[in-house]
Amino acid sequence: MSSLRGMALKLSSVLLFVIMSALIKASSDVVPPGEAVFFRSFFAIPVILCWLALTRQLSTGLRTRNAAGHFWRGFIGISAMAFGFAALGLLPLPEATVLGYAAPIMTVIFAALLLGEKIRLVRMSAVAIGLIGVVIVMLPQLGNQALGTAARWGVVLALASAMLRALAHVHIRKLVQHETTSSVVFYFALTSSCLSLLTSPFGWVMPDAATAAQLIGAGLIGGVAQIFLTSSYRHAEAALLAPFDYASILFALIIGYTIFDEIPTVHTIVGSIVIIGAGVLIIWRERQLGVKRGPARSNLTPHG
Repeated sequence: MSSLRGMALKLSSVLLFVIMSALIKASSDVVPPGEAVFFRSFFAIPVILCWLALTRQLSTGLRTRNAAGHFWRGFIGISAMAFGFAALGLLPLPEATVLGYAAPIMTVIFAALLLGEKIRLVRMSAVAIGLIGVVIVMLPQLGNQALGTAARWGVVLALASAMLRALAHVHIRKLVQHETTSSVVFYFALTSSCLSLLTSPFGWVMPDAATAAQLIGAGLIGGVAQIFLTSSYRHAEAALLAPFDYASILFALIIGYTIFDEIPTVHTIVGSIVIIGAGVLIIWRERQLGVKRGPARSNLTPHG
């Protein structure tokens, strides 16, 4: 029963994160990415604080011995989030979601370069396969001049977001060696809120009531999704839950079609299958090697 509860929480968190992305996308024509990051981060804080209080983790969530580490995690994460939100305004939701899953592939590369982790044949092959999947998704933007520069910029921003998220993942692996999960969750939201305010001179607008509701809803839903994600790892192993991340592609396809009238291309579908296959291969290999990264994964989100 505990494993089933963990899977239900993980799947719920994935769905909520896609709904959050849809709300951000719906407001992208009105507010700039930096302002969207502020709403996403700031309105998640009360949700996180309530969760920490209810689970009696408030003291550990506010205690830290590495303020600089949290700052740099926040700086990298907010950059990834801003690029990802900008990409949502330029690309269909399914395509932006699929390109975001280049992050786990890049994480393997950065972990080897920055943490000295060894990449053997299976994981190296999985990285190559995943990159092929990314190229397949990108092909329409690279080869169709009629699509214009907006879609190409969307691809660039989505891949930049994925690269920065991969760096954040590697940074978190080091951070959680001495910091609690709750402190990483709380200080990321706090740091992101503060840093996003620095973008206010660059075109922030006063949103109308509908847009403000979408942005506040994105923050609240993102906070709940973060709690569900973190809680899921209390009930099941990371290796068991990791494949559920890819359910976001299915949710993005459904929401993109029903809400935004976005019909996925053949390239998006084929590329999704290839990227999912590569991700599952990496997960399987790490489980075979006995790599335990539950504490680190519980702090990762699709947007930073």
